[in-house]
Amino acid sequence: MDEKTTMAQGLHSTDDGAGYDAACKRVLSEKTILARIMKACLAEYQDCPVRDIEEKYIEGQPQVSSVPVLPDEEGSVISGLDTEDKSVHEGTVTYDIRFRAIAPDSGELIGLIVNVEAQNDFYPGYPLTKRGIYYCSRMISSQYGREFTGSHYEKLKKVYSIWICMNPPKNRENTITRYHLTEEHLVGEAVEPVQNYDLLSIVMLCLGGPDGENYDGVLRMLDVLLSHETSEAEKRRILQDDYDIQMTRAMESEVSVMCNLSKGVMEKSWKKGVEKGIAEGLEKGILSSIENLMETMGWTLDQAMTALKVPEAERQFYRNLLEKQ
Repeated sequence: MDEKTTMAQGLHSTDDGAGYDAACKRVLSEKTILARIMKACLAEYQDCPVRDIEEKYIEGQPQVSSVPVLPDEEGSVISGLDTEDKSVHEGTVTYDIRFRAIAPDSGELIGLIVNVEAQNDFYPGYPLTKRGIYYCSRMISSQYGREFTGSHYEKLKKVYSIWICMNPPKNRENTITRYHLTEEHLVGEAVEPVQNYDLLSIVMLCLGGPDGENYDGVLRMLDVLLSHETSEAEKRRILQDDYDIQMTRAMESEVSVMCNLSKGVMEKSWKKGVEKGIAEGLEKGILSSIENLMETMGWTLDQAMTALKVPEAERQFYRNLLEKQ
């Protein structure tokens, strides 16, 4: 077994927010983590032991968006799926984590992707559920020519889009919600086999922290794993003692990278906050001085700014501030 995975080797020199996001995706692509997510969120695996999911049902090595996968590397049916889904008319979609899994009951392959949403804004200009539906639809349509040809739609594989949201709104904290196709009888009671229409599901897994309800199971595991505040030693203890995740040296290295990156992200965020506060304080001080000179000396705005030696390039900024008051 390698002492360090590709993820750990590639991220030791990275200490910014983008690196932290990449580290999250790579840690989540560990089979031992994916297996617990699948057991908690996917109906097909709820009755399966975690070890079976990890060792028997996840095929190949899950691929991460930051790892390039060339077409000529896809020769084996058990290899991880390419994270890029290309369409001439619809452009290219890059999935965070994408892999194949075997459904225990049927022995059929179902396609799965895991998307990690690490943005602070849960509403990035559109509903994430709609993006999940779009991703599932692309995974369904992209099976033509890969999983089946002609009219053999019976060979379509089920797909999942699982979203792990680290900073959801308060009303969604510590929740797991699934959206899927169901049969509705409008007239009569005609019954279609579930496997013929239950082909796509979106799962929203929203973290929330220990202060809220439902903080247990996979929600707690992921919150601990991805936390900025939890120390490396505490993460290791909780994962091993509470979730029976036996951490290899490679896994420990990965968690260490996560912790180091999170410190860098927090330090940069703090520094930016201080710099912003100082800048805002200076702006307010200059604006106040301008107003005082205009009032006490009877000067015009330009005369006050000239006396204060406000650079010409910045004067329009203060004009706009005064107009808004």
